[in-house]
Amino acid sequence: MSLGTLDRTPPPFFRQGASSFSKLVFFSALAVLLMVADSRMKVADPLRSVLAVVLLPLQSVSTWPGVAWENASDYARGLRQAQAEEDKARRTLALQAEKLARAEQLDGENQRLRALLELRPSLQTRSMAAEVMYEAADPFSRKVFIDRGQTHGVALGAPVINDAGVLGQVTHVYALTSEVTLLADRNAAIPVINTRSQQRSAAFGGASVKGDMELRFLSGNADVLVGDELQTSGLDGIYPAGLPVARVVQVDRRADSGFARVSLVLTASPGGVRHVLLLEPLSVQLPARPEPLPDSSPKGERQLKTPQRTSAP
Repeated sequence: MSLGTLDRTPPPFFRQGASSFSKLVFFSALAVLLMVADSRMKVADPLRSVLAVVLLPLQSVSTWPGVAWENASDYARGLRQAQAEEDKARRTLALQAEKLARAEQLDGENQRLRALLELRPSLQTRSMAAEVMYEAADPFSRKVFIDRGQTHGVALGAPVINDAGVLGQVTHVYALTSEVTLLADRNAAIPVINTRSQQRSAAFGGASVKGDMELRFLSGNADVLVGDELQTSGLDGIYPAGLPVARVVQVDRRADSGFARVSLVLTASPGGVRHVLLLEPLSVQLPARPEPLPDSSPKGERQLKTPQRTSAP
C-alpha cells in the first residue's frame, strides 16, 4: 500500500467542535463584551483587587534591586555633598574666627582709646529674638506682625533686623504681638551713610522706580555710584551705626532738575523671613535732651535791637 493513498484526516470522532474562525469570532466578541462590561459596570474590579494583593509580594521583591541601587547612589551622592559642605563650613568657620579675633582686638583698642580720651563708654545694644506670624492685610502697605509684644518688653520704635541687615521698625506694640513696618513701605524712612564716600542722606520707602527704596533730596552732582553700600549712620538715636541697609542699583541725574534720583535694593529681603531680631532703640540709653529755656522777656522786647551810633562832638 503506497503512502500517497493514506488518509491523513482525523476520524470523525476527533473532528468535533467549532472551526477556528468561529472560535476567533466568539472569543473576540467575548473580549469586547468583557471590556464594555468592565468599563461600564466594573465587573472586574474585585478580581483586579485580589490579583493586586496576591502579586504585591512579587512586585516588592522585583523592585528590590532597583531600590537598592537608587539608595546606594543617593548615599554616595549625599556623602559627597556632606563632605563638600563640611569643607565649606570649616573654611567659613576659620574666616569667622579670624574676624572675631580682629573684632575683639579692635574692641579692646576702642575701649582703651575711649578711656584715654575720657569719652563715655559705647552703647551696648540689647536684643530679643522674635518670629514673624503673618503679613498685614492691607495690600498697599508692607507690614508684618511678630509674636513679641508689650508683655515681652518690646519698645516702640525698636529696630528689626536679620542676618542680612535692617528689615524695618516696630510701629505698634500690643499686649502679645507687635506690628513691624518694613523699609519698603511708603511711610518708612531711615538715615543712612555711604560706606564709600561717607556721605549722609535719608532713604525712603515706597519707591516708584526700580528698587525698594530711594534716596531723596540729593543734589545732581552728589558723589553716589551704582553698587555703593549704604549703612545706618546711627545719628537718629534709634538704629545702631554700621547695620547694612541697601545697595545703589540706579542713579538718574536729570538735567531739568537739580536733584538726583537714586534707586536702592534692600540688603535684607523681607520676603520669606521667619525669624528676626529686635534691638533696643538707642534713645533708651541716651541721656534726655535738654528742654529749651523759657523766654521771660516781654513780647515787645523779643525783637533784636540795633545799636545806636553816637555822633562825635
